[in-house]
Amino acid sequence: MSRDIRIAPLTVQDFAPFGDVMNCAGVPDKMINAGLCGRFHDRAQLDLDDDGKVGISLFRSELRQLPYTLDMVERHPLGSQAFIPMSMDPFLVIVAADDLIPRAFVTAPGEAINFHRGTWHGVLTPLSGPGLFAVVDRINDGPNLEEHYFETPYRVIS
Repeated sequence: MSRDIRIAPLTVQDFAPFGDVMNCAGVPDKMINAGLCGRFHDRAQLDLDDDGKVGISLFRSELRQLPYTLDMVERHPLGSQAFIPMSMDPFLVIVAADDLIPRAFVTAPGEAINFHRGTWHGVLTPLSGPGLFAVVDRINDGPNLEEHYFETPYRVIS
């Protein structure tokens, strides 16, 4: 038996308790490269403990299908974590507050997200094909991964 979670569009307001939405909405903060490139500056708040350093990694994730079975969420207590797609394909974002009741969002093409430190979240979940993501997070030794497995999985539906 599973419990259903309906996917909602990702909005800055709805996602704010969990992290930052990074996109190119509005007017660029600065035009560079002879006016041919808009810089949307400082779109996420990186947060690391004193012992961490920022790392940029590449993650390749397999295509997922809806309905999606959610049986586990994870969090990183020592640092924030950003998922930046390297394509214009939307992806599924699952988050939960400390009550561990999940919410599901889908990004718009070209959007990225940054989870606040300690935010429960699902794994990388591309919906349009295998996904390639740049991930910006804390790189160092230490207990920076906690996982929670649900006794009864959730089913994420559109």
